[in-house]
Amino acid sequence: MPVMKTAMAIAAHPDDIEFLMSGTLMLLRKAGYEIHYWNLADGSCGSTRYDGETTARIRREEAYAAANQIGAIFHESICHDLEVMYDVPTLRKVASVIRDVSPEILLTHSPSDYMEDHTNTCRLATTAAFTRGMPNFKVDPPRPAVQQKVTVYHAQPYSHYDPLGRIVEPDLVIDISDLVEQKRKMLAKHVSQKQWLDESQGLNSYLDRMQELDAMLGRMSCIFSHAEGWRKHLHLGFCGEKDNPLYDILKDRTLLAQKPSLAP
Repeated sequence: MPVMKTAMAIAAHPDDIEFLMSGTLMLLRKAGYEIHYWNLADGSCGSTRYDGETTARIRREEAYAAANQIGAIFHESICHDLEVMYDVPTLRKVASVIRDVSPEILLTHSPSDYMEDHTNTCRLATTAAFTRGMPNFKVDPPRPAVQQKVTVYHAQPYSHYDPLGRIVEPDLVIDISDLVEQKRKMLAKHVSQKQWLDESQGLNSYLDRMQELDAMLGRMSCIFSHAEGWRKHLHLGFCGEKDNPLYDILKDRTLLAQKPSLAP
């Protein structure tokens, strides 16, 4: 029996995958991929009503329900909010899980985003994937190195702007117009976040905000009503130069930007 291909989303907080990556994850599962859902941080700071331990428990239950709704394998968080640090102990933990899952496709945050938890999650996920085949890099818990090629894709930064207010244009724009309601239902599992986001970021509705962000990218495409965007990490140390499995699998609903080349 052939081994099922795998795709993994690694984000910072409960609800980040829902906002930025869930439509693409659903499409990959529909295409036959085993999908994995992992928030490195536990959401413990996402409340003005409950203490950190209670908030983390509530948000873990919400994230588990969201992952279960789309048939994703759930992985437990390893950090508190604002404690996602790019350090060796955390890197060893992330690398161990990546070796265990051995994804062909890895979805993670933008290399530059509005908050450091997102940026550090990106750095951890990318470096951990790079070390997957290095037996001399010790991981926690110990797991053998793997040789599976992995293509790393970076989601749009939240709001589609980098921390200096510059718009970020994706390499791949994926049509998720027919998945808007499924994304809303998935995000709606995070009931505790409505009050927090309304208070902390002035959002009238976290569900509407997610849909607005997808619509913004849809307008950028000039074709789709709602979309998710991705930039492919440089292939060196990860995959073949021409590997682009996300496009290969979803090309019927994907716009691919043409990039200038230095090759003769």
